[in-house]
Amino acid sequence: MYKICSLFAGVGGIDLGFINTKKCEIVYANEFDKYAVETYELNFKNKVDCRDIHEVKVEEIPDFDIMVGGFPCTSFSVAGYRKGFNDDRTGDLFFEMEKIFKVKKPRVIFLENVKNLVGHDKGKTFMTVIDRLEKAGYKNKISYQVLNACEYGNIPQNRERIYIVAFRDKKDYDKFRMPMPITLTTSIKKIFDFKNKVDEKYYYTSGKYKGDIYDLLKESMDDDNTVYQWRRKYVRKNQSNLVPTLTANMGEGGHNVPLIKTEYGIRKLMPIECFYAQGFPKNYKLPKNMSDARLYKQAGNSVVVPVIERIAINIVNALDN
Repeated sequence: MYKICSLFAGVGGIDLGFINTKKCEIVYANEFDKYAVETYELNFKNKVDCRDIHEVKVEEIPDFDIMVGGFPCTSFSVAGYRKGFNDDRTGDLFFEMEKIFKVKKPRVIFLENVKNLVGHDKGKTFMTVIDRLEKAGYKNKISYQVLNACEYGNIPQNRERIYIVAFRDKKDYDKFRMPMPITLTTSIKKIFDFKNKVDEKYYYTSGKYKGDIYDLLKESMDDDNTVYQWRRKYVRKNQSNLVPTLTANMGEGGHNVPLIKTEYGIRKLMPIECFYAQGFPKNYKLPKNMSDARLYKQAGNSVVVPVIERIAINIVNALDN
């Protein structure tokens, strides 16, 4: 079994993708958000180190073969502040990863981030990441690509992310390839419940919200085969029948949560459905005493599990061979 060190583990989307290969086990996971940790530990056997990563000493981390992490992306995302490494809150977190992989020298480093990382600061931010990997012993052994969930994960979400895979050994790198595109066969009808009644709180009804939101929704939402969004002042229809990119601020102020037209009326997606839209399995559990806002945030911050799994399979196959 290949040993995994998971940093910025969130609710375990990356971890799940690697575990699904049946050839990996998590030996260390770190996540600072206590609510995400609660969800993680509900679904995984291992306990999470919930300390700030700045406090973690390298010698406290057990040996591992593969480092994985989606270091916080608010510094680079279009939806965030785009301050990059100059962000006082999260800008230095990649360098905390570097502190560990410079010493531990894992066979593989797997990173995931927003597409905008590539072009941030005219490409300088991305090249800094690559440069630090190269100087740590991974030069000329790094593969990276922007992959969309609907093209590479058979998940009906429009979600583009940059994936970086760095190898310590040239022979491992030479045997690795990023996954090829696959046909999207999973429709939104397979992952969202259009036929059964759910909790009343998710439905939009006349008089429930201020203003004429319900009337606008009723007038605009005429198709039960796609997903809509309320964008504060107007209704946006997704013409491609995909879920728009899920975000961490879904549910804040009630806006931005995807909407569907069902047999029982117009409603927002439930938090668990947002996890399904990220490719989490039907048996994935959410804490019952946690607010929807926190669960929406966890789903939006997570990754598309099937895309991770396809990359992870190619990684372990390269290592096996």
